[in-house]
Amino acid sequence: MKKRILNEEQLNECKQLKAIFRARAKSAGVTQQNIADELGISQAAVSHYLNGVNPLNPRVAAVFSKFLRMPVQSFSPRLADEIKSTTEAARIGLFGLDEDVNVKQIPQPAMSYRYPIISWVSAGSWEEAVQPYPDGFSDRYEISDYNSKGPAFWLEVKGDSMTSPNGTSVPEGMMILVDTEADVQPGKLVIAKLPASNEATFKKLVEDGGIRYLKPLNPAYKMVECDEHCRIIGVAVRMTGKL
Repeated sequence: MKKRILNEEQLNECKQLKAIFRARAKSAGVTQQNIADELGISQAAVSHYLNGVNPLNPRVAAVFSKFLRMPVQSFSPRLADEIKSTTEAARIGLFGLDEDVNVKQIPQPAMSYRYPIISWVSAGSWEEAVQPYPDGFSDRYEISDYNSKGPAFWLEVKGDSMTSPNGTSVPEGMMILVDTEADVQPGKLVIAKLPASNEATFKKLVEDGGIRYLKPLNPAYKMVECDEHCRIIGVAVRMTGKL
């Protein structure tokens, strides 16, 4: 079989994707094998896409986009438009399907983003860095529909200080997603580091008389002042757990 030769646009798409993959794969905890498993192909086939041997297609582009947390538009405006137009065509019924036919549009899945699960000690020592997720930072990851403003990570809630008898409650065992660049405002549930501990703590940020406090949702626990030595690491933006 004669080998297919990619045109200039297709080659440039592969080149752009390869550059993004090299820049973001390590920090996102993504390997070529992860992409291969998601697509149901070999790792070698993934390499062929990155190296311009085979042209990208909408499905491949969407999977790379999901794992790298980058829009398809960033490496292939052509495929981004194709995905958009196909979705729009299905939405308004341009495929000639009669309403009585037993075929219904399948809702398009929301974009997913992959974040590491880390320990409370790691969260407490979090510092801004050029490489926010160094090698060996985590060997566990979870998916969310949340597109973070900055580096983000999951924490598993420990203890009952955030378990409330009414209203918002975050019991032990729940997973919370922390965005380190989300807006920090009173009323938000935050991850903070106090000088007396080497671990991060999870509390509600409140303000009274111009002074900020870390308030547990469990009334059995006391508030702690969040003074100049208190460092806010991030804001809890998602919560999930297992039944």
